[in-house]
Amino acid sequence: MITVAIAEDHQALIDGIKSYVKYEDDISVIGHANDGEELLKLVRLKQPKVVLCDIRMPKLDGIEATKIILKELPYTKVVAFTMFDQDDAVKQMLAAGAQGYILKNSSLEIVLEAIRAVASGKTYYDKKIHLPDAEKNSSKSVLSSREREILQLIAKGRTSHQIAEELFIGKSTVDTHRKNMIRKLNLSGAGELLRYAVEKKYEF
Repeated sequence: MITVAIAEDHQALIDGIKSYVKYEDDISVIGHANDGEELLKLVRLKQPKVVLCDIRMPKLDGIEATKIILKELPYTKVVAFTMFDQDDAVKQMLAAGAQGYILKNSSLEIVLEAIRAVASGKTYYDKKIHLPDAEKNSSKSVLSSREREILQLIAKGRTSHQIAEELFIGKSTVDTHRKNMIRKLNLSGAGELLRYAVEKKYEF
């Protein structure tokens, strides 16, 4: 079951998604939040697999909320769910670690497609947004700040255990970040990630 949390301040939109999703056997909405701080509490409590996250929210915006969520719960997938289709908004959410980006005026079928895609480890971008090829392949825009930090240490030859000790996080968390980077950068495995890290370390 793909558990989903929704961060959105328009109750009618939340109700619409929940009504549509209740007929799906593989997706369940486990809660919603109307502001960024409430979202963090919800995610920490229920640990959903996917978060539909608005960018502009009271108290804490979606970009900062995404960074915090993925730092604390790296297995959770975040899909930006917003009216903003400007390049800067897209770049900032991708840099924060979002695996998907869809617009609120998209059909509910697209919402479900995005949820299923990111839950399976893929990325999903609304066809209506402008995502230049350079952005798709840029590690700066695609990787989160924590992933870039780990990539720098990989470039220095650190093992997962050494990285975990240096950053005061669990080794399993480091391994999860490695897998996510391999997926995001379309690499074939750990060896290719190391080569990529060595080649790109001066760009960070």
